[in-house]
Amino acid sequence: MKNIIHIFFILLISNALFGQELDFKITINTPKLQTVDPRVFDDLKGNLENFLNNQKWTDHQYGLEERIQCNIQLTIKEELSATRFKADLNIQSARPIYGATDETALLTHNDKDVEFTYEQFQPLEYSNNVFNDNLSSILSFYVYIILGLDYDSFSPFGGEDYFQKALDILTTVPPNVTDNTRGWRPDKGIRNRYWIIENILAPRVKPMRQAFYDYHRIGLDEMHKDPEKARGQIMKSLETLERVGKQYPNSQIMQMFFNAKRSELVEIFKGGTRGEKTRAIQIMSKLDAANAIEYRKITKG
Repeated sequence: MKNIIHIFFILLISNALFGQELDFKITINTPKLQTVDPRVFDDLKGNLENFLNNQKWTDHQYGLEERIQCNIQLTIKEELSATRFKADLNIQSARPIYGATDETALLTHNDKDVEFTYEQFQPLEYSNNVFNDNLSSILSFYVYIILGLDYDSFSPFGGEDYFQKALDILTTVPPNVTDNTRGWRPDKGIRNRYWIIENILAPRVKPMRQAFYDYHRIGLDEMHKDPEKARGQIMKSLETLERVGKQYPNSQIMQMFFNAKRSELVEIFKGGTRGEKTRAIQIMSKLDAANAIEYRKITKG
């Protein structure tokens, strides 16, 4: 009996020391809610937290302080029925910067093609190579995108296995799924889940993934030791992105990079030389033209 109790406490301590990989904060907004009981969305919030935070997504052990910090804001746009909804999904993830108290955003993305069916007390489930429901598949897809980006930022192409899992999820979505398949299909626009994973795994985007690693590990993580050298590496990463942009113009993954990094890049290059400022503004205004005015703030540093 004493041995059983001892083992029980070891398991408790292990679970406390080694949590799951993700720490999601969930917000659900219902600005246009008319007929559905709000308690349905209270239940959904708890279900999302359990699904995302308490499931094992990798084979690795994470300490509590190592969990990837993430946020989801789910905004219900339309009630199609008492159990079927259209929504926007705003999703963010970040990782620490070595030698600093700040974090760097890895993903800042708004998916406007979210349609799902949900009943109160309905469990969310993820199974390898099995489609259960649209909401579970969408969330699992973004979990693996988050993991892939995080691992890519720490080692060259370190996120490959997780990006492949995201691709696997996409391929399991049946073409006749009841909920809207717009977010999963290549013929339904160039800014959806299909094109996210296509871009990431495309051979012509591979240099961008190497630059993603260089930006974080050789650039940001070294900024506390040698800001000039680190900023030079970040400039090299931008120049790689410029070359990829020529090979693959208007790619989804390029836009996602600048959505996450726009403000950070402005602050980094405010401390640069006149030549660095000019070159940074030139590259970023070309690759992220809709936000060119933001990059002019670099000259005010």
